[in-house]
Amino acid sequence: MYSENQIESAVAAGAISAEAASALRAHVQGMQHAPLADEENFRLISGFNDIFVAIAGILVLVGGGWVGGSLGVGGAAVAALAWGMAEYFTRKRRMALPSILFLLAFVGGIFAMVANVLGSDGSAFEGRTELDSIYMAVASACAAGAAWLHWRRFQVPITVAAGATALGGIVFFAVVAIFPALKDFAIWIAFLLGLALFACAMWWDMQDPARQTRKSDVAFWLHLAAAPMIVHPIFVALGVNASEPGLLAVIAVLATYFAIAAVALIVDRRALMVSALSYVMIAVIALVREFGEVSFGIGAAILIIGSGLLLLSAFWSKMRGILLPLVPVQWREKLPAVH
Repeated sequence: MYSENQIESAVAAGAISAEAASALRAHVQGMQHAPLADEENFRLISGFNDIFVAIAGILVLVGGGWVGGSLGVGGAAVAALAWGMAEYFTRKRRMALPSILFLLAFVGGIFAMVANVLGSDGSAFEGRTELDSIYMAVASACAAGAAWLHWRRFQVPITVAAGATALGGIVFFAVVAIFPALKDFAIWIAFLLGLALFACAMWWDMQDPARQTRKSDVAFWLHLAAAPMIVHPIFVALGVNASEPGLLAVIAVLATYFAIAAVALIVDRRALMVSALSYVMIAVIALVREFGEVSFGIGAAILIIGSGLLLLSAFWSKMRGILLPLVPVQWREKLPAVH
């Protein structure tokens, strides 16, 4: 299986012609009976060696962080090791899963290192609100800078999402530091930041409606980062986190999920739906339990949700064909077409 980035690289190197690449895409699309854009292709592993290297990399990072931590430089050790391994496995070998792992370890290591140097213990909501929030904002800024450096060197698609999340961290902790009373509305600050990430993801998506370049991969990870930040506050506000959500709350949750599914279909991204699944599961279990025993309710809920998602997947393109005409033309032209 070759990724779009590899096909683009082959075209740029003259190994295959642009016409041959287009013919290959059309052939694969015909075999799948679905547009390539609808498949949301992204490369995670190219073989078992990716998993092998990822496991070995985790051991190196854990061991290095452990040893470094005993010397007070755990975050720095993890960041240095992650960058060093990326020089070979990302820059030279272009291995997807290890590249994702090393990027997250590098950015996380820089964040932990700066937070440790500043003396932050992560208790931004446990007493030292203003001071610790400032420390966390500074650490987030350094993590964003680390993501930018990593992108300039390696251009791993998930890097943009990591950097954008770090930028969101700057805003989040700065707001809490300046207005301590807003810590009680933390989930709604996160919700607004999630919407900003979603807008950023849509900007990248609209640069490549056919989903044939690295821009689509960048958008995928941005959608994945934005989804839980958008979904969680909505369902918490609906009361789905309660042990026994009421009937009105259950109906509201299901209606909201249908709305989320409509948005996912329109933009041709499934991340929002996946992030909301756990909340919908709770709601459906509560609904079915009203008419039977608990074990039956859980089984029935799993069966109903699984069947619904399979049907949606089977008729994804047809459902998009129904919804897209409702979108303004100037937006529709920048979304993946329905074939």
